[in-house]
Amino acid sequence: MRKDIPLMIVLGLLAAPRAVLHDLGLIHEGTGLNALLVFVPLLIWVVVAVSRSPSPVRLLLGAGAVYGISLAVIHNALWNAETTVPEPLARVAATLSSLVTGLTVGAICGAVAWLLTRRRSGPTARQSRADTSS
Repeated sequence: MRKDIPLMIVLGLLAAPRAVLHDLGLIHEGTGLNALLVFVPLLIWVVVAVSRSPSPVRLLLGAGAVYGISLAVIHNALWNAETTVPEPLARVAATLSSLVTGLTVGAICGAVAWLLTRRRSGPTARQSRADTSS
């Protein structure tokens, strides 16, 4: 578990630049660059988890937690919203939303990685075990 922490941090931070660029108004939803910055880091998460981790779900939940924390920090640091609710309440809501987003993304990517890992070690691995026990 401990050796996965640096990898969790790197993976989580890999997805953070999109939030900075979006909050600064440098990229916009619906553009190709935005799509790349959304999906490429998550694809890297899954590939790394499948190829390097014995526990892809735990790894990617950790990465999602780091991502959620980084989203909360970025959104609060670059806060530029006018709301109808008091600013402290809006900041708390944005922070909670960021954490939920990060953990949800981590859980979904972890589930995909887990399914890919199971599929990779699926019938062939089970058949090999059955052959050796006969």
